[in-house]
Amino acid sequence: MFNFAVYEFISSAHRSVLRSCRSRRIFTRAAASAVVYAVLLLSGLTVAGRAEVEATYKDVEQTLGKVPGFLRRVPKAALPGAWAEVKALQFSNETVLPPKVKALISLAVSAQIPCQHCIWEDTESAKQAGATQEEIGEAVAIAALARHWSTMFNGLQVDFETFKKELGDAPAAPPAK
Repeated sequence: MFNFAVYEFISSAHRSVLRSCRSRRIFTRAAASAVVYAVLLLSGLTVAGRAEVEATYKDVEQTLGKVPGFLRRVPKAALPGAWAEVKALQFSNETVLPPKVKALISLAVSAQIPCQHCIWEDTESAKQAGATQEEIGEAVAIAALARHWSTMFNGLQVDFETFKKELGDAPAAPPAK
């Protein structure tokens, strides 16, 4: 259905351009657009198949117990891949980083972006993964420290090569006690 509608749009636009074409430039642009649309149609870069999207919604519901409204707003072409990535990285216990560490990293980044939605969700995830309030606070403080020094380095225009040379020659920081 989608492919037919796009085909009709291209055909209609093409006929219209041919009728009103007064210069070679207009015709060339129209032909190039038609080629691009045709390539997109033939390459499969269309809306994700309905079955794949429905399977994704079913998997989300099995995983989360429901399909949150915001996921229904994600473009259908992006949904299956986006969900697969979240599930494979964030929700998986089979990755190198344990869930608590992943949640604390995500919280630190979310605090810097800032993303109110992400901060709330990442804080809840960190707590569910066993993070204490002190660990949550430290993750946010480390993010703030990185942002602080990044601002200093960039604002003071510290030369990167000099920075690497100076810190590369410095002794390693002592281990924390």
